[in-house]
Amino acid sequence: MATSCPATLDVPRLRAAIETMYEEVAADPGGDFHFHRGLDYAVDFLRYDRAELLSLPAATTSRFAGVANPLRIGPIAPGETVVDIGSGAGQDLLLAARRAGPTGRAIGVDMTAAMRAVALRSAAEAGLAAIVEVRPGLAEHLPLADASADVVISNGVLNLAADKEAAFGEIARVLRPGGRLYLGDVVLAMELHLHEREDVALWAGCVAGALLESELLALAARAGLGEGRIVERFDCYRGTPVETTVSRKLDVHAVNFSARKI
Repeated sequence: MATSCPATLDVPRLRAAIETMYEEVAADPGGDFHFHRGLDYAVDFLRYDRAELLSLPAATTSRFAGVANPLRIGPIAPGETVVDIGSGAGQDLLLAARRAGPTGRAIGVDMTAAMRAVALRSAAEAGLAAIVEVRPGLAEHLPLADASADVVISNGVLNLAADKEAAFGEIARVLRPGGRLYLGDVVLAMELHLHEREDVALWAGCVAGALLESELLALAARAGLGEGRIVERFDCYRGTPVETTVSRKLDVHAVNFSARKI
């Protein structure tokens, strides 16, 4: 199972490549990248509500590069604490904060300093600074206390984690009993060859680190997350270089995945 990267993959180089790529998106979201970005993409491909996104700062929505729409999976109740793993420029984070309301909290975790800065500025501009926090960190080592979150969300990030067993263990650790996982991520229909799993560029493209659907379900269950199910699918690579090179062959696409801490 592809629960961790191949031993031959240079993990520090992989993380540096991912961080560099998203620093570039933060600096120039209109640049030339292998993945879609922005408000129109979120609406047309991923079924976000246009009016809701237009109410957010453009600095955040223009830098959105998710693959699915985890906030469609289920509700966030007023007063709840939401953790967004790989929160980026903050689109999902700010939407979650609005749902949690003034008595709730929304905590983003992201490895990229430039994206964290955009998210914090946008939270202030949106009037959400009092309930939004953004922390540096990785999915495998979340900077959060045990049982501190009611909901964990993530959008296109766990496929980038070098150790997915650890990442799912961290999700289970920070969720309170009965807490929910609303996950958007990339899945594969068939296993990759070793040379593809070792390709840093394919990892950065959210392909080489993606799981089979059966692996996603098994990882969640082993971490103590029950009721795991795929609830929606998205063609996030349509019209990108990834579609013409690998996604058609491997049926790479994104899913919304729901689970609950047992």
